[in-house]
Amino acid sequence: MYEARVKRQLSFAVDFAIRSCTKPRVAQSFGLLVSKPEVFSLSFLLSAAENRKMSHKFPLRNTKPEFSSELGSKTSASKSNFPILNRLSAYHLVINTGCFREPHWHANADELGYCLKGEALVTIFANGNQHSHFTISEGDMYFVPSGSLHSIENIGSDASELFLTFSHESPENFGLSGFAKCMSPAVLANTWGIPAAEISDQRQHATDIEFGRVNGKAEIPESARFVSPYKFAIESRAPLISTPTGSAIVARRDTWPVLKHQAMYSLRIQGIGMREPHWHPETAELGYVHTGHARMTVQSPGGSAETYELDAGDIYFIPRAYPHHIENLTDDEMRFLIFFDTPDVQDIGFTGAIPAFPNRLVGPTLGLDSAHAAQIPRLPSDTLLVSKVNPVDL
Repeated sequence: MYEARVKRQLSFAVDFAIRSCTKPRVAQSFGLLVSKPEVFSLSFLLSAAENRKMSHKFPLRNTKPEFSSELGSKTSASKSNFPILNRLSAYHLVINTGCFREPHWHANADELGYCLKGEALVTIFANGNQHSHFTISEGDMYFVPSGSLHSIENIGSDASELFLTFSHESPENFGLSGFAKCMSPAVLANTWGIPAAEISDQRQHATDIEFGRVNGKAEIPESARFVSPYKFAIESRAPLISTPTGSAIVARRDTWPVLKHQAMYSLRIQGIGMREPHWHPETAELGYVHTGHARMTVQSPGGSAETYELDAGDIYFIPRAYPHHIENLTDDEMRFLIFFDTPDVQDIGFTGAIPAFPNRLVGPTLGLDSAHAAQIPRLPSDTLLVSKVNPVDL
């Protein structure tokens, strides 16, 4: 009954759009070409609307921030605005100079972050009275276990920018400011052994501040110079693969043992390169386009496929075992930050998988005659990246 009501409402909205808007405006709303004759049928647009709702692509950089002020901003992609997400979600975080992301925790998700630019001090207080302080800069990663209180303070001269992922599609957030405001002055005063008169009653304003401005100058504790299990300088690590077509540096449980539910690949693809058609049998994938312009095709069950272009600031999500590929559409290097929902990542790619079967099966399956099937290289394993020997077919 609920689905029927939603479809009736969607039908009314699409019908209204057809009647009241110009053809280019309607087509743009559904991501369609205005030249297609079938575009303006109600049934076609209803199908397009439903497909768009479950798109694998999300324009995170162009999405209205969940919070924004002169202190910083937080833009989120979760189940509520990117419905296809499962076991993963993301924030794009900006912390302005002299400001900080308030101490907070996530009740149902680990946090795995990557510093896109700037410098920051990460402070974590975890189970067992564990204290951690460390600095991060461009190219560094950090990890925060679920439920651990943590803050991020900008210690640089410019804004800090971070991309964060969570091990749940709808992360639950608790800010220290909001929880403290839920307590009476007497409760807080008793906690710290001070007179209740020195604490104002803020229970009517029990919301998180999200960001704050630092009182005074940033102070880096001596312990921040020590090695922390929660910090990982991924861009200084040796790559898993490095060829003229590109490279991949990995943060997985075998390289960063603290990881429990996530992993990450820092992927670079040159203009001549392409991430081969592949899938991850036991792992979903959430990717962030750091730089560049790319194209991706992903197939869903039933044979439907979606091909779309990706630009800097876009994210995408691929459910477990859905086949897909990534192709660089420019002559310049492109960079992807690819996050996974398991700490151990494996994949099956065409370069290794196709030769595992005899040509008498490969030929009929792929529509190749015997001579062309025999030209497929007999490789024992996937290469991950391949060189484009043909021009981009736009």
